[in-house]
Amino acid sequence: MLNTWVVMPTCLPTVLRRCPDCSSGRFRADGKFRVNAHHKLLDAWLLVLCASCGSTAKLTVLERAHVRSVRPGLLDRLHDNDPGLAAELLQDPLVLRRNRVALDWDGAWRLDTGGPDRPDHEVIDVSVRFAARIPVRPVRLIAEGCGLPRAEVERLISDGRLVSAVRLNGRLSGDFTFTLKR
Repeated sequence: MLNTWVVMPTCLPTVLRRCPDCSSGRFRADGKFRVNAHHKLLDAWLLVLCASCGSTAKLTVLERAHVRSVRPGLLDRLHDNDPGLAAELLQDPLVLRRNRVALDWDGAWRLDTGGPDRPDHEVIDVSVRFAARIPVRPVRLIAEGCGLPRAEVERLISDGRLVSAVRLNGRLSGDFTFTLKR
């Protein structure tokens, strides 16, 4: 029987970037945008607040984009400060690379196993699906989903009783499956 687990975000991740005012390295995104027009050119930023001093920094979303090249739906979402758009943009690798920032997902996600924490079957097949691009160690997910300590999960991997087509010791942000034989 194939179980499906889902890794879901619970809030926006922390943005890792140096604050010029207090030299903190963490910013909170609250879904606010700033849009500025220069005749027929638009600039748009996602505003983030320093976790220590509260100063505002801007992450560039659009830079000198011609008004007609911006989809009307996107422009409406920017003006409405759509938190869903903020979540989408924080997961866009181009936006992260352009602004030279990284994300910290600690405490911003949860694992939905859809059933009891401790499966009772001898062999369980699990498909792990990611609702967002959240980098997590599969060992941590398996330990949390099965109610086992991480050391026990590591031992099951080394014994060959926990197998997967992907490497379970690194970080993953994409879907994978594994089989656990007790």
